[in-house]
Amino acid sequence: MKKRISRRQFLREAAAAASVVSIPCIIRSSALGRDGGVAPSDRTTVGCIGVGGRGVANTRGLLPNQQAQVVAVCDVYEDRRQKAKKLVDEHYGGKGCSTYADFRELIARQDIDAVMIATQDHWHALMVLAAVRARKDMYCEKPLGVSVRECQAIRDAVRKNGRIFQTGTQQRSERNFRFACELARNGYVGKIHTVEVATEGPNFKPSYMGPFTPQPVPPGFDWDMWLGPAPNKPYNPGRVAWPDWYLIWDYCTGFIVNWGVHHLDIAYWGCPEVATEPFEVECRATYRKEGFTDNVDTWKANFTYASGLRMVFSDHFQQKLGCRFIGEKGWVHVDRAGIWAQPESLLSVTIQPKEIHLRESDNHYGDFVESVRARRDPVSDVEAGHKASYLGMVADISARLKRKLKWDTKTQQFIGDDEANGMLSRPMRSPWHL
Repeated sequence: MKKRISRRQFLREAAAAASVVSIPCIIRSSALGRDGGVAPSDRTTVGCIGVGGRGVANTRGLLPNQQAQVVAVCDVYEDRRQKAKKLVDEHYGGKGCSTYADFRELIARQDIDAVMIATQDHWHALMVLAAVRARKDMYCEKPLGVSVRECQAIRDAVRKNGRIFQTGTQQRSERNFRFACELARNGYVGKIHTVEVATEGPNFKPSYMGPFTPQPVPPGFDWDMWLGPAPNKPYNPGRVAWPDWYLIWDYCTGFIVNWGVHHLDIAYWGCPEVATEPFEVECRATYRKEGFTDNVDTWKANFTYASGLRMVFSDHFQQKLGCRFIGEKGWVHVDRAGIWAQPESLLSVTIQPKEIHLRESDNHYGDFVESVRARRDPVSDVEAGHKASYLGMVADISARLKRKLKWDTKTQQFIGDDEANGMLSRPMRSPWHL
């Protein structure tokens, strides 16, 4: 964190600096704002929190942006901090990237405008709320949190404090997804009666196979900080292994949420009623029981609405991967592999000027930086991230309770079911709290 210094100390240090003989140095022209660059004083400064696999990918996505500059990285792993610093410094041609083991120190820096958060899911809410209090804008990986109440807390804090928040649901920055949703929103498939959503299921064996007894914490790793608000349990490499932690309830709500959020977000983008109308949800699922893993393995959820709309949400073993909007005139299906429609002529449609045009973005990171500078919502705003996150969460609650539940979208709680409503939040390990 920044240290306060007295006026006398400041003058003494300034005088000492002035007495040093100047040493010539070479500065990239882009750093001065030439060659199409933006002067450092005009750039949006970014600190990256969590620089493992996804965090490094996000950092790489931010580095080429001439309107932003990554100035700090943070991770509980020393080796990850140093690798990320090297990546950043080599890109800018200097040694100015700072490293932190504690995210609070990075967030406390007044010269940082925005943060990128790519930690395990159980940390998202606390880091976002800390960033909001420090008046930072945020690019945060999906889902918003590990409980509905965490998602609500993030949304409410971001809105109340006028922060810019981009959810890492990057499919909104791909043309096929936008076009499919525009076809659906503009009635090209007719009145939509069914939305089919299938997302990646955990089609893998845990990468760590044992032993499952407590192990020594590796040097350069802060296990207590990695746990944070999660239950206090002894260190074992199986708890932190990737992608195993996706399957551990303490750190993630499972693929039904962490991966489900991607295509549920597209379902909401193309058919807003799936998250704005009250519904009944009934979900059947199986759960992992290998080593530390205990999250959902396979699932199929049926959402039914008073209007007659129906959404079927499952893992990709039970339906075609992606999102399909089915109406009275045809259907359109989209995933990362492509876009299909019936009739095929739908794929040649030109959305007319007076029809619904969804926000265009061809670069999720660029859209975030532009939104920060323009003070407007990005393509994947906090409200969309909230809705896409909780749709998977309420399905998981139905599966765990093994019964149909009624959801009120206005109050965002279950109707007449105290047990289900009790599962909308999760306890946090002291001293951490929302």
